[in-house]
Amino acid sequence: MSVLLNGLAASNGIAIAPAYLLVGPDLSVNQQYSVNENHEVERLHDSFALTLNEVQAIHQHAHVTLGKRAAAVVDDQLAILRDRSLHAEIIEKINQEHFTAEWAIKKTADDRLKVLEKMNDNDYLSSRATAIKDVTKRILGHLMGVKLPDPTQLDHRAIFVAQNITPTDTAQFDRRFVAGLVTNEGGRTSHFTIMSKTLALPAVVGTQNATKVINNGDLLIVDGIHGKVIVRPSTEEVDHYQRLAAQFTREQNEWGALKDEQTVSTDGRHFKVVANVGTLAEIVDARQNGAEGIGLVRSEFLYARDEHFPSEDGQTKAYKQFLTEMPGQRVVIRTLDIGGDKKLGSLNLPQENNPFLGFRAIRIGLARPEVLRPQLRALLRSSVYGQLAIMFPMIATIEEFRQARQILDEERQRLIEQGVSVADDIEVGMMLEIPSSAVMADAFAREVDFFSIGSNDLIQYLFAADRGNSQVAYLYQELHPAVLRLVKQVIDAAHAEGKWVSMCGEMAGNPLATPLLMAMGLDEFSMNSSNILHIRSLINQLNTRQLQPLVHKAINAATASEVEQMIRQEVPQVRK
Repeated sequence: MSVLLNGLAASNGIAIAPAYLLVGPDLSVNQQYSVNENHEVERLHDSFALTLNEVQAIHQHAHVTLGKRAAAVVDDQLAILRDRSLHAEIIEKINQEHFTAEWAIKKTADDRLKVLEKMNDNDYLSSRATAIKDVTKRILGHLMGVKLPDPTQLDHRAIFVAQNITPTDTAQFDRRFVAGLVTNEGGRTSHFTIMSKTLALPAVVGTQNATKVINNGDLLIVDGIHGKVIVRPSTEEVDHYQRLAAQFTREQNEWGALKDEQTVSTDGRHFKVVANVGTLAEIVDARQNGAEGIGLVRSEFLYARDEHFPSEDGQTKAYKQFLTEMPGQRVVIRTLDIGGDKKLGSLNLPQENNPFLGFRAIRIGLARPEVLRPQLRALLRSSVYGQLAIMFPMIATIEEFRQARQILDEERQRLIEQGVSVADDIEVGMMLEIPSSAVMADAFAREVDFFSIGSNDLIQYLFAADRGNSQVAYLYQELHPAVLRLVKQVIDAAHAEGKWVSMCGEMAGNPLATPLLMAMGLDEFSMNSSNILHIRSLINQLNTRQLQPLVHKAINAATASEVEQMIRQEVPQVRK
C-alpha cells in the first residue's frame, strides 16, 4: 500500500523513479576538552585545509559540468573557509577554553547560527546558515575520520532522499541520473531553489520523516507542484501522475511562449507581473521565467556577507548590476528591512519582547541615519544605469515617510553639488504592510509615487497572528473579506491620486487571488519567479469587467472559505 508524505514544493515538476538515500554518518559532538592545545590547533588547520581543497574541487566540477551559476552555490562555503576571523574565533576557544577542535568548531558554528537561523523570510540569510552547517559537517567529517555521502556515486536514474541536501551535494549532481529531490528538513533556501531549477528537478522539502519511511530502491512519485511524495505508489497512481506530468510539460511549453508577450486581460487591461529577488542569481531566474520587471529587491543580502556594513561604493556596484540586468524595466529596491528577530552581526540591536512590532526596518534607518544615508546615496548613484524605484519599508505614519523622503532629497542634492549624476525620474514609494497605513491610504497616496502592498505582514498584523507560529497559522487567510476590503481600499485610494499599486507578498502569486486583484485594479503582481508564467497565463484568460460582480460578493462574504468557493465556482480557469 502506498504512503503519502506532505512537504513544501521547492521546485515545480513531477518525477517517477526509485529512491536513492543520501544519508550521512552521525556527526554529533559532545562537550570535550583537551590539555594539548597545540595539537588541537594543528588538527584544526589540517581539517580546514582538507575541506577547502575538497570544496574547491567540487566548485570546479560544478563549473565544468553544470555551469557558472551552479558553481556559485558553493561560493559561501569557500568564503567561510577563507574567513580569518572564523579561524581566530575557533582557535581562541581552543587556547582559552581548552576545547577540542571538534567542540570548538561546533560551538562557534552554533553561535553564528543563532544569529541567522530565525531569518527564514530572507533567502540569502537562510542560505548563509545552510552554508555554515555544510562547512561544519565537512570539517567534522575530516576531524572524526568518517566518510560523508557522495552524490557522484549514483550511476542510475533515481530520486535523492536525504535529511537535508546541501550546496556541496547539489554541486556534485550528475544531471543524467538525478530525477528529483526529497528532504526531511528545509524550505526554499536560495541554493536549493537555484540548483533544482537549473537542473529542472522536481523537489519537495520539509517532509520531516522521508528518510525513515523510504527505503533504497522504493519507487517514488515526487509532486513538486503540490508538495507531495508518494512512496511505493499503486499502478493507478503511477498512471495518474504520468498523465499529470504530460499535462505539466504542455503547460510549461504554453507558458514559455508568453515570455516575450505583454500581460493583457481579454478586455484589454494591461498588467505587470514582476519578480521578488534577493540576490543577483535570482535576476537570471526572473528573466528566464518571463518577469516584466523587478517589484522587490531585498537589499538585506548585502549586509549579511560579513561582520561589517557594506561600503557605499560596494552597494553602488551591486545596485548597478541589478539595474543593468533588467534594461528598460523598472527595478524596485527596498531599503534595509532588518531588525527584531532578523539581526545582523554588523548592527547592534536591542533585545525585544515583541520584535515584529519593535525596532526594525525604516525605524532603524531614521533613528540611525548612518545606516540609511549611505544606502540612499548608493541607490542614487546607481540610478543612471536603469529605471530605479526606491521603496521604504514598514512605514506607519506620514511623518516617517516625509522624514525618509527628506533624507533622500538631502543626499540627492549633495551628490548633485559634488558633480555626481543622478537620474531625475526615480520613483519613491512605500511598503504598505501596517493596517493603520492602509486605513490612511488616501492621505499617503498624495505623497508617495506608488504603494507596494506587503500582504504577508499586512495579514499577520490585521489578524494579530504571527505567520510563523503553527498554532495560529489558520488565521493567515489571504482570501478573508477583511483582507480584500483593505486591499481594495488601498488600490482605490492610490488610483484616485493617479498612483500605481503593486503587491509583493505571497498573495500576489496565489492564483485564487488573481481574479479578485485584477478586478480591483491592482497594477502590478510581484512574486517568486517560479509563479510568474502561471499568473501571466491566467491573467491573459480573464476579463476584468466580468469579474467585478465577484469582487462585490467576495468583500461582502463572511469567511475566507466562502470566498474561495465563489472563485472556484465562477472562475473555472483557476487551478491551485
